[in-house]
Amino acid sequence: MKYVVCVPDGCADLPVPELDGRTPLEVAHMPVLDALAARAEVGLAAVIPEGMPPGSDVGNMSIMGFNPVQFHTGRAPIEVAAMGRTLRPDQTAFRCNLVVVRDGVMVDYAGANPTNEEGAAVVAALQAEVAPNHDGVEFLAGVGFRNAMIAPREWIEADCTPPHDLSGDPVVLPTGPAAPQLAEVMERSREVMARFDLEANQTWLWGQGFQPQVPAFRDVHGVDAGLVTAVDLVRGIGVLSGMKICDIPGATGWYDTDFEGKRDVALAELGAGLDLFVIHVEATDEAGHAGDVAEKVEALENWDRRILAGLVAGLDAMGPWRLLMLPDHATPLTTRTHTPDPVPYLLVDSVVDGPGGTFTEVGVADLDSVPGHSLMGRLLTN
Repeated sequence: MKYVVCVPDGCADLPVPELDGRTPLEVAHMPVLDALAARAEVGLAAVIPEGMPPGSDVGNMSIMGFNPVQFHTGRAPIEVAAMGRTLRPDQTAFRCNLVVVRDGVMVDYAGANPTNEEGAAVVAALQAEVAPNHDGVEFLAGVGFRNAMIAPREWIEADCTPPHDLSGDPVVLPTGPAAPQLAEVMERSREVMARFDLEANQTWLWGQGFQPQVPAFRDVHGVDAGLVTAVDLVRGIGVLSGMKICDIPGATGWYDTDFEGKRDVALAELGAGLDLFVIHVEATDEAGHAGDVAEKVEALENWDRRILAGLVAGLDAMGPWRLLMLPDHATPLTTRTHTPDPVPYLLVDSVVDGPGGTFTEVGVADLDSVPGHSLMGRLLTN
């Protein structure tokens, strides 16, 4: 038996006026997904436990079968793990977005989407010119606008607002005992970044936490697993749990990511011996944050046409398989930020048909939700 987990990040939504009160999942043309849903179990999953922040760190930890209430310590330390760093007890880590702030307003939490090379150049300059002014501070380059900062343990004592929660709104600076240090770094970054020919004009620090202790995926679930993603926090969960991390050149974390490449590496790794593979695509989430209706619908249709169609055919050629599909949270186009609402899930078996349904918000609205972290166990129970 082969297992696949498909994560269209943030694809769940609310009714959209531009779509006549429907959601992207209702509107997108996805014949392969519709056919899977017609013979699957569909339901409602609480991937964000009550009281926890509705971030991809929490949601993807749930999807991987790890209860975030037990294992989550913060977003940034997961991303730092993806960068190959282990935090000491006297250290904390922050997510360090490159953003566009003008006249006190968060114009773009993604810094107009700089390339990896452009982001790395900014991070190198911050390391050379800002880090030496603060003992224990180190900047780490990630993917595009998504970078990280390691800082002394006591810097964790601050309340920081995620930049994607401020899209188009006045900025909310950190508060709490460590706020002055964080504000100083963010302000100093404006001077450094002014020398670059980029729209991004400062850093934004948030998502801090200590080193998490996540058990090995195989020890918990009894299978060998791998994943493909362009997002460091998803990669970090894989690193921390000992999954095989597969890189492809075209994984961008944006609308233009290589959908086919992610499908192909999943099939190749399953064919080479892995039992389970996770395919994560960020495009739907970024479209939600941007409020871009057309891009969100197109990203879903790309999932169907460019991943699921070939994936199902490739899995059929290998033998029996099971597939779980769900987002890590909702990112409604009308709010442009994450929400903690339960999301639709689909669980399909290639041999045994389920009751069938539709993989849409309205299609599961009347069902009771199940804990998100319980679905991995259900996927693996034959």
